[in-house]
This record gives sequence, structure tokens and C-alpha cells, in this order.
Amino acid sequence: MSPLQQYALLFGMAVATVGFVAMLYLIARSFGRTVAEPAKDVPFTAGTLSRSPVWVRYHVRYYGFALLFLAFDMEMAYMYPWAVVYREVGMVALLDMGVFLAILFLGLVYGWSQAALRRQ
Repeated sequence: MSPLQQYALLFGMAVATVGFVAMLYLIARSFGRTVAEPAKDVPFTAGTLSRSPVWVRYHVRYYGFALLFLAFDMEMAYMYPWAVVYREVGMVALLDMGVFLAILFLGLVYGWSQAALRRQ
């Protein structure tokens, strides 16, 4: 298959996906009715109306935890496919994963030096 045919196939799949989503949206709009209810847009907490404000600001220190979580979450997302092809590729795959883990380890050391892991 030529690259042009592959791009045409990809474009066709994208158009089909957008068409399918639009069709489902139109079907839902044609069969479903919107009913106005007084408490429809009010958030609930365990089945009761929430007394506290819903939009709560989080302290900036939690962003460090979130970034570290994302870094190590991505590590696991990339380690599984690497483990699948490791035997086929061999030492090159081992070196590539070593570089990847070293970069993540440097991010962990930086976060540690900035006290991102300190419990407050």
C-alpha cells in the first residue's frame, strides 16, 4: 500500500468517525427531550445538595504531586510495549529504556530537591 493510499484510508476513517458521532448526536437530539428542572444544574454530594462551594481552589503544592504522578504514569505506559518487544530488539531496547528511565530519575531528583515530595 502506498503512502497516499494509507493517508486516504486514514482520512476516510476520520470522516467516518466524525459522521458516526454526528449521526448519534442527531438521533439523541431528535428522540430526547430537554426537561427543565429546578435542581438539574446543582451538584449533588451523596444524594443530597452540597452545602459547601463546589469550585474549590487547590493549593499550588499539589501540582508538583500531579506532575510527578504523570511522569511515572507515562513510565508505566511506555514500559509495557517496551517489555513486549525487548527480546526482538535486544540491547538497543535496553539502552533506550535506560536513557528514558534516567531522564525520569533526573525529574524525580529535581522534584526531591525542590521539596515536592515533602508532606505538608
